[in-house]
Amino acid sequence: MISYVSAEGRLPLVNLQSASLCAAGGCAQAEEDDPALFRGSGVCKWFNVRMGFGFLSMSSRDGAPLQTPQDVFVHQSKLHMEGFRSLREGEAVEFTFKKSSKGLESIWVTGPNGAPCLGNERRPKSAQKRRSKGDKCYNCGGPGHHAKECQLPPQPKKCHFCQSISHMVASCPVKAQQQQQQQQQQQHMTYILSSTPVHVEASTKSFYL
Repeated sequence: MISYVSAEGRLPLVNLQSASLCAAGGCAQAEEDDPALFRGSGVCKWFNVRMGFGFLSMSSRDGAPLQTPQDVFVHQSKLHMEGFRSLREGEAVEFTFKKSSKGLESIWVTGPNGAPCLGNERRPKSAQKRRSKGDKCYNCGGPGHHAKECQLPPQPKKCHFCQSISHMVASCPVKAQQQQQQQQQQQHMTYILSSTPVHVEASTKSFYL
């Protein structure tokens, strides 16, 4: 181990061996050699593909079977596999883990005998599929795409309510007229309900307007 201190003595000690390991992509291996880490095996209890995390059910710790399985947190960044990283429920795994303030947390997760994890066939839904059916382009007014994806040149600004180019939605006469009609209908219904007497029939305890 080589340590370095600046001439002014202001910088803390730097472990050049650890720095070289991280630069070469060996941080995960260095963490596995940490005596504070433990080894376990078990299966994936559940894994949220969209959020990228889940829990492992540990049935063996440091080679000794456990009477009661323990939950170990797992994040997709700790999985040994290529491409999209995930786990399927019930998948057999081996892992190293540590104790943290929140519980047991996995550091490196592989399949049996260090093989890559199998993963889940499911993938998160794309942003295109998550869009609501009511989305419209503000440029052309067409459905199924946004203004930044519109293939038409910039169109004249128009009212989003009636699609007229003579005014904006804030001063739309059609919208104002519809709102006025709705208010009149509500006032009319309120007047009818308030002026109609209510009769109660004691035998059936029902109400009639």
